Amino acid sequence: MANNPYLSVVIPVHNEQESLEELYKRLTQALDKLGKSYEIILTNDGSTDKSAEILQELHNRRPDQIRIIEFNGNFGQHMAIMAGFERVRGDIVITMDADLQNPPEDIGKLVAAIEAGHDVVNTHRESRQDTWWRLTVSRWHNKVRAWMMPKLVMEDEGCMLRAYRRDIVDLMASTGEATTFIPALALSYASNPVEVAVGHASRAAGESSYSFYGLIRYNFDLITGFSLFPLQVFTLLGMLISFCSFVFVVFLMLRRLIVGPEVEGVFTLFAILFFLIGIVLLGLGVTGEYIGRIYQEVRKRPRFVVRRVIEKK
Repeated sequence: MANNPYLSVVIPVHNEQESLEELYKRLTQALDKLGKSYEIILTNDGSTDKSAEILQELHNRRPDQIRIIEFNGNFGQHMAIMAGFERVRGDIVITMDADLQNPPEDIGKLVAAIEAGHDVVNTHRESRQDTWWRLTVSRWHNKVRAWMMPKLVMEDEGCMLRAYRRDIVDLMASTGEATTFIPALALSYASNPVEVAVGHASRAAGESSYSFYGLIRYNFDLITGFSLFPLQVFTLLGMLISFCSFVFVVFLMLRRLIVGPEVEGVFTLFAILFFLIGIVLLGLGVTGEYIGRIYQEVRKRPRFVVRRVIEKK
């Protein structure tokens, strides 16, 4: 069963000691009910709590089906999933978070969609149980993302409960990108994607690994990895400001010839200057994000470091 499973479930784990036992019970029950062979790959992404010990115990319970990948540090959720992608054996690959906010019982919907002929199954969360500010930010972010990247059709990019055919996973694993956004990367390779609705529950234990700054970095990875829109905006903005500046200079020259020299309006000019400097600095920051990612790729450093893999030989 472990050599050629039909399903592979890849789960990143970072300080989830409170939810791992419940995850094990619900996930194995849901997969057993499907009646298909499966494996579960859990990647310990540098947890500092007792997650490592609990994962070892889960492997001991089902050594044929549960495999553990241990990082030697924290490399992030998407790299933890990529490590699983490099080792999957199943024909259908499922990804999900360990916090149980998305129910494992919905995996059957995703498998059915793949078996119906789709190669990527995205999901959106029904009746989200997040805080109001996260719901508001997510709603506006999805609108901005749809505007900036209209070809990237996703209603809910933050839901990690997704399914992929094995050939799509192999393509993603072969990219070797140091920073990436897996749902968007999968869509770039998909020929027949679909989206289904899944449940969502509030986090029962532990805390989210994403801080406010982490969420900002997460979205930078999405935007800079799959769109040149920000650079194009600043190109157009620079052209517009240059034109307006030229018109303003012409206006000042004509005013000087007609009215004569004056000292009024100095502070207005300073305000305009500060505004333009702010635009330039913002543009440099956006450009720096792209250059920084190019720098990360050309260094060719390992995306993650695996300390050990716990599996049945």
